[in-house]
Amino acid sequence: MTRPSGRTADQLRTVSLEPGISLHAEGSCMVRFGNTHVLCTASVEDRVPSFLRNSGRGWVTAEYGMLPRSTHTRSDREAARGKQGGRTLEIQRLIGRALRSVTDLEALGEHQIKIDCDVIQADGGTRTAAITGAWVALRIACEKMLLAGSISRQPMADQVAALSCGIWQGQPVTDLDYAEDSTAEIDANFILAAEGGIVEVQATGEERPFSRQELDTLLDLAEAGCAQLFEMQMAAVKSAV
Repeated sequence: MTRPSGRTADQLRTVSLEPGISLHAEGSCMVRFGNTHVLCTASVEDRVPSFLRNSGRGWVTAEYGMLPRSTHTRSDREAARGKQGGRTLEIQRLIGRALRSVTDLEALGEHQIKIDCDVIQADGGTRTAAITGAWVALRIACEKMLLAGSISRQPMADQVAALSCGIWQGQPVTDLDYAEDSTAEIDANFILAAEGGIVEVQATGEERPFSRQELDTLLDLAEAGCAQLFEMQMAAVKSAV
């Protein structure tokens, strides 16, 4: 079995995490997984949603969007249609949940950090790339808050990264691009923490049910791939602060 990209079953696409890409955002990262490119920015606000007011706790939330020509054909901006689509809402909630799972919200004080993930170019795995890059942007923003004295301790308790894995032409493979993702028998997204915990798993039998053994095999691939991503994340943060 030869993958469309020529990669081995456990080989990631060429991944880069470029911090400091935005002049004005408190934290930013351009994440590239092969031909999937996502700009992630973190914006710090000195206020929180009303349900957290006077609680002493902060909040992390996310917005996600795809530029009109990020795919093979142009799509109208969701703002022009007057509402966000179900897929967009699902993904941005996923990003927010993933980031909050490794954030000490009390350490943030009453600050809100908004993460914007804008897909510049899509070739599969936009949500997993967005989560991976969003953590870098968030961590950089938190480091700047520490340096400025607006918080007294690091809110980021752990790292979080994400990777798509699946079964394509009967073979478990990692980091699916669009050619594989669109025809995969089993498609799964794994969101993992660096300390070894699972944050969330989204797995679907696109063509057939899958076994526990197959799921374990895909999780093993995801853990190995995310280990590489965790190292890249820390290198990106260290180069930016």
